[in-house]
Amino acid sequence: METKEQLTIYLEEIEKWEEDQKGLFFWEKLGRLPFKVIDKLTPKFIQAKIGILVNELGSYIQTGGKYLISEKQMMKKIQKSTTHPIETFEEIGTMPIEDMVSMSNTLQSERSKLATVQGASTGVGGIFTLVIDIPVILGMALKTLQEIAIIHGYNPNEKKERVFIVKCLQFASADIVGKEAILSELASMNEKKDSTESMISQLKGWQEVFFTYRDNFGWKKLFQMVPIAGMVFGAIINKGMMDDVSEAGIMLYRKRRIYEKLHAIEAAKNTSLE
Repeated sequence: METKEQLTIYLEEIEKWEEDQKGLFFWEKLGRLPFKVIDKLTPKFIQAKIGILVNELGSYIQTGGKYLISEKQMMKKIQKSTTHPIETFEEIGTMPIEDMVSMSNTLQSERSKLATVQGASTGVGGIFTLVIDIPVILGMALKTLQEIAIIHGYNPNEKKERVFIVKCLQFASADIVGKEAILSELASMNEKKDSTESMISQLKGWQEVFFTYRDNFGWKKLFQMVPIAGMVFGAIINKGMMDDVSEAGIMLYRKRRIYEKLHAIEAAKNTSLE
């Protein structure tokens, strides 16, 4: 197990990253403006399809649906990537943070390349292929965050973790106020109990995530009117989105794991004093 000093260094790096995240550049705000105009020109059948997608993805929090990944396959990857004996999620959580960092970086690089190809391939057909692109890239983001959860020893089959994953998605595209609110929610999340009221709130939160990401495709949608530009901007925006989502998931899950390790050290220390 790492020392308290080593874990504190990792924690300081994450806290610095959190401070760096508390800014929303002007171009990011501007990038959402085209949707306000272009949405009025969007065919009704496409708007209806997007509406169905929102409801479908909303069920992810409740059941996981088709977006759940195979934890067994991910477990095998982790076992090949570490000399630490791994059989359960609890044992994954005892791995050195260094191993988690290495695996997370590899995963982020792989998913970033895949998102780039996806964005380029759907950036040639204008608004019609964008309808395909949005659910695919969001599904990719969900699965990537689940893999990140497993790397840090958390089970995405649990509803609590699916809520955490949605919060990671929200954090990746939120403004300053939103990021601070999400960090506060995540800090107290372990103390909250599930209820009908909280579930409704979580589903509304997912809808916000969906439409925020849809809005972030504003410039891409605008430039898709020019095929070649659509490929270039599609690749760039999808890569950027996947990088942001992966980074948010990695840092927020790593922070949770570090705190749990610190608590374990403190508990062991108190036990030895008794």
